This record gives sequence, C-alpha cells and structure tokens, in this order.
Amino acid sequence: MTEAEAQDDRRSVRRIEDERFLTGRGRYVDDVPAGNDLHAHVVRSPHGHARIARIDAEAARGAPGVRGVFTEADLRADGVGPLPCTVQIPMVTPLVIPPRHALARDRVRHVGDPVALVVATSRDAARDAAELVAVDYEPLPAVVDGRDALSGDAPEIWPEAPGNLAFRFQKGDRAATDAAFAAAARTVAIELVNNRVVPAPLEPRAAIGRYDRDTAGFDLLLTGQGVHGIRRQLATVFGIAAERIHVRAPDVGGGFGMKNFNYPEWVLVLWAARRLGQAVRWTAERGEDFLSSTQGRDNHTRARLALGPEGEFLGIAVETIASMGAYLSSAGPISSTVPASTAIGGGYAIPAAFLDVRGVFTNTVPIDAYRGAGKPESNYLTERLVDAAARETGIDPIAIRRRNLVSRFPYRTAMGLTIDGGRFAANLDDLRALGDLAGFAARRAASRQQGRLRGLGIAAFIETARGQPTEGAAVRFTADDRVEIAVGTQSNGQGHETSFAQLAADQLGLPLDRFRYVQADTRKLAVGAGHGGARSLQMGGTALLQAAQGAVAKGRPIAARLLQADPAEIEFADGRYMVRGTGRAVDLLAVARAAADAAGAPDGAAGAIDTEATNPSDLFTFPNGCHAAEVEIDPETGAVTLDRYTAVDDYGRLVNPMLTEGQIHGGLAQGIGQAMLERTVYDPDSAQLLTGSFMDYALPRATDLPALRVAMREDRPTASNPLGVKGSGQAGAIAAPQTVVNAVIDALAPLGIRHVDMPVTPE
Repeated sequence: MTEAEAQDDRRSVRRIEDERFLTGRGRYVDDVPAGNDLHAHVVRSPHGHARIARIDAEAARGAPGVRGVFTEADLRADGVGPLPCTVQIPMVTPLVIPPRHALARDRVRHVGDPVALVVATSRDAARDAAELVAVDYEPLPAVVDGRDALSGDAPEIWPEAPGNLAFRFQKGDRAATDAAFAAAARTVAIELVNNRVVPAPLEPRAAIGRYDRDTAGFDLLLTGQGVHGIRRQLATVFGIAAERIHVRAPDVGGGFGMKNFNYPEWVLVLWAARRLGQAVRWTAERGEDFLSSTQGRDNHTRARLALGPEGEFLGIAVETIASMGAYLSSAGPISSTVPASTAIGGGYAIPAAFLDVRGVFTNTVPIDAYRGAGKPESNYLTERLVDAAARETGIDPIAIRRRNLVSRFPYRTAMGLTIDGGRFAANLDDLRALGDLAGFAARRAASRQQGRLRGLGIAAFIETARGQPTEGAAVRFTADDRVEIAVGTQSNGQGHETSFAQLAADQLGLPLDRFRYVQADTRKLAVGAGHGGARSLQMGGTALLQAAQGAVAKGRPIAARLLQADPAEIEFADGRYMVRGTGRAVDLLAVARAAADAAGAPDGAAGAIDTEATNPSDLFTFPNGCHAAEVEIDPETGAVTLDRYTAVDDYGRLVNPMLTEGQIHGGLAQGIGQAMLERTVYDPDSAQLLTGSFMDYALPRATDLPALRVAMREDRPTASNPLGVKGSGQAGAIAAPQTVVNAVIDALAPLGIRHVDMPVTPE
C-alpha cells in the first residue's frame, strides 16, 4: 500500500450510522409508534384537467372510524393561505405565481391534485372512506408538453398566465453572443429533450402533525431535507410567526432534492391536527409519490455553438422551454434559470454566452430541483454540442476538448462567475490512461466481429456547488461528557454522522464515539439551509469548524485558571490545553465541566463553552471532472449495454474518500438511469401519468451498471473555504447522461445517426 493509499485508508472511516440502519434501529417517520394518532388519506383527482362541480362527502363522513372529511372550503373558512413559491430572481416578464391551495379550489390541474382529506382512526379506515367521497368532475382539455402549451390553441391552465407562460428568463450578453456567431468560421446546432424523471427515493414522503392548544404551536415531524425553509413557508400559509412551528425530521431515506419543499400534505396534517385536537399522520403510497411529489428536468432546448477556424469556441446560445407542471413548486423556476446559467458552457473558455428560458405551465406534476438542479441540463447540452462540433470539424473529440478547456485561473466565465481553480485539462489527460482509451479501437474491432456496434463517449463537466448561502452549526458539551454537534445542513443518506464527527474530532482531538450528531430540528439550531446544491461539507462543515474553534477559544481562559497560567501561554492540541514548555495539561472535557461548575449550570450540565457559528459565505466551489463510457449496441434489437465507465474527478480535499466515492457511484447510477432507462410519460390527450409505478418506470438495477472506475484527485483544493473541499453529491448525475449518450451516438455513427434523445431504450 502506498503512503497515499494508507492515508485514504485512515480517512475512510466506515459509517457510524450504518450499524443502526443494518440492525433495524433506524427511525423513519413511519417507524414512530402510532398510539392514538389519527390517519389521513388524500382524495386525488383522476383527471389531468377538470372543473370540480360538486363534492359529496356525506357517505364518507358516516363510515366506520372517520373523524372528518374536509375540502378546500374548510381550509378557506379557517384562513389557510396558498403554498408560496419562494423564488426571487429577475425575470424578463413578471413571474406568474397562481394560488396553489392544499386542497384544489374549483378546478384540478393534474392527475393526483389533492381534492379532499379524509381523517380516520386507522389507515385502512381512512382509505376505505376515501372511496366513498363522490366528486363530480367536468373534464377540460389538457396539455402535457411545454412546446404544445405555448401554441396559440393550447388550453388555458391559468387565466393569470396567458399562453401558459409562467415566466421568461434571460442571462448573458446577447450582443456579444450575436457578434461571436457573426464572426464564426462555422457553427453547430442541436435540438434535444432533457427527459422528465421521477426522483423515487427509497422512503416515500410522510409526516405527523401535532397542535398544542396551550401554546397555539404546531409540531411537524416529516421526511424532509430542509426543515428551516419548510417552517418559513408553513408560517406564511398559516399566517403566524415561524417560531410557533416546530419542524423536525428523523432518519430520511433519500430525497435527491424532492424532499426540500413544502407540500399540501404538510399543511393538511397540521391543520387537521388543530381542527381535531389529535395528532394526524400520513404516509404516501408509492403511487401517490409518483402523482404528488415533485418531478425533475423536462426541458426542450435548442442550442448553438460558434467556432473559430481552429475549432476554438467563440460563443454559445441556448433557448429552453421548461415545463413547470400545473403549479409553481417552492423553488420550481430555479432549476431551469439561475443554476442552469452558472453551468452553461461547462468548463470551457467560451467568451460569450446567452441563455433564454421560457417557463411553461402544463397539466403535469410540478417540477422542482432534482439532483444537480439545472447544472446537469446545462452540462448535457454543452457536451452534446461539443461532440457535434468534433464531428462537424473532424477534430478528435478529446483534442477539441483539450484545446478549449479552461487552463488559466482565476477564470471569469461569460456568465460572471469566477472559477478559482481546477484540473480541467489534467482530468482529461488522466482519463486517457485510466480509461485505456488507446485500447478502444481494438475493443471496437472485437465487438464488430460479434456483430455489435461499439461506441466511446467522452464528456467533461463542471458543477457550481453551494446551494443556499449562509449556514449554521453548534458545538455543545453535555453532562455525560459527550459533544453534541448540530449542523444546519441535512443528511438523507450521505453519511453526515460520520464525516461531520470526523471534522469535529480533528478539531477537538476527541475520539469519534464522543460525538452525538444533531440535525433537522428547528429548535436545536437557529440557522439552517438544509440539503441541496452539494453544499453540506463546504457550508456546514465550515460552520462546524468555526464553532469548534470558538469552543476551544472559550475554554482557553478556563484552562489557564485550572493550570494557574497566563492564557497567552496556553496551547491546545490533541484534546488538551497545555502550558507551553511544561508538562502541565488539562483535557477539553474537564475544562467544559469546570466551566459549567463555575457558571452554576443546573444538574452539572455543561454549556459554558458551547458555541454557535454562522458561515455567511456565498462563494461557489467548482467540482470538475472528465468521464468516459463505452457501450455495445445490438443492431438487431437496439439493446444497449454499458460496458465500461471511468471517471477522473476533482473535489478538492476529501474528508472521507470512501464516503465520497459512494456519493459518486450513487450520482452516476442516477445519471446513467436517466440516460438509458428513465422517462416520465403522460398521455398527450388525457394527461394521465402512464409511468405511474415501477411496473412502467424503470430504475437502473445492479445488472445495468458495469464496475464503475472512479479516481479522485486532491491536488487542487479550493481557497473558497478553509477545508479546501468542493461538493461531490451531485457530480455523478451531472456527468453521466452526456457521457453515455455520446457513446451511443458514436456507436450509431456508422449508420449515419447523429442524434438520439434520452433515454436510449431499445425502442
């Protein structure tokens, strides 16, 4: 084992939380004992677009165990407001935010739209009673494709959105981009679809709502990724101060962005708990998750690339029609606009860029952020353009990338971001060897002898990682000599209990088993922006670093008193305060206990050196890499086999290489799934979801993936945070789709085929 491998082995601590999960001691929302809780079931629209003529709930109200059947009129009578869309970005046309009520008012606009709420003493009783709710619908014409929705004769979904246009967003320098195309030696253009996908986390959405009449406060336990943001939005819905709402999450079984947002069901369980004076719980069935949880992607794009005489990139122009679904979700317009703009042009030195996006209402489930949130879409179109440019110019796909990748830093992009560093070209050079690209010709010849087509796909990627700016963390010492670390970011499977404990252990010099990880509780941390944007380590980790350093600083004068020394003589290392040049020392936990005693803390509890910290950074980091895929295609059946996949990536410094690699593998699986298998399909006439279960919607299985070879280089740490880390959670999903599709098109090139949209199914 090399020295570097030994270092990796020491850092690659196995996940602390896995023992709990593997022995059945994980605690998810549905694991919380029901006791006397009531159970909710949501009556949903079977129509993609219809007017609600009448709701007859009398039979349901008389069913066994039923405590109440409620409609939008009940919510309206209690002053419950619509769910907000929190987007605040400059638009060319005003952002149209139609009212999205927790239960549909007058009209339903997608299959699965909530219409009524049934609350009963058991889940089965609520479900059975829901079958008795009779709703008279008057079906209306529907539209499910964003391009069709903009046509002049499309049905109107919202009267306040003429032509179904939700917004128009533009960014970049149009004049400079037009000039680049005017001066170009040649241009290439593509038209492509970034297919709509279902996030499909292992754990469906679930929540338990409670109301305390004495304090007039709500308590919401949910499977969610950003409790502070959800609390703010719920406060708006109920018209109360956020402090009156306690939002928390136990273990969360995946999310991929989908669980970041406010949903009608969160409003409904809280309102019903207040109305009935009893806790109300709801867990989605898998089919409900398909029909009611946000979906991802769904863009139609036309893009052009201007090239100089030597194949140098001069400008890029992008026009996108982005489906928003029937409503604007909490952050629905974000993915196709601001994050997408940051990644236009990828890691290439392109001096001019312009992006034009039209957000469109359709009779489909609302769209919101899904792993990568706009950056996968931008990297996909960029790399498809670059491959088209290589074919058009006759320049080798590797050579044209090497010629245009950013090589001098800092580099200011055409969209105004400053990239502080990265190993863009070096990744490509390393990929040649690691992926054995020189041996591809022989592998292609061997495939040809077996009657199969073989293709090689290359793609570079860049991520603009940060998510929301500002993050909080706290370090608290407890009476049992443990250290509680609370972080405002949130895990839904990434291994934060381990990686954040590693960070704290490194700073405080204590063993990992001394730390207790706390997250996802609005009462235990004042600031928290949650999960999303590959932000946890750079934002939350930096805040935790600051909190740990603050606690050490608070303890220094107390250690000096215990050691009878001048505070200026006190040093801290390996969990102990020491008097410089002497053997006298006292450990950190003893200082915490002494501080608590001096402060008169009750019951001997620690707390006097507890520290909260806020990291206000709004800086991005720029994870980057180059990937290669090789596919084989059976020309008789169209079946595609992904035979090889190699990645060389730069995520700055790594806290736990094993956990990072696990994140990369997960992202690659999702990106490969979108490229090869996944597509959400609606009937164009009725707006029925045709891929409404795993019978019709295909997720990748282990047999669909080759051994994934991933190399992570650490020689270019970022200076944007003291840890030198760059986000890794979204990178695989950002890089994989274009890598696989480029390989498929390369394999089909002998047949004269130059374009295919995802997913590349046999059909």
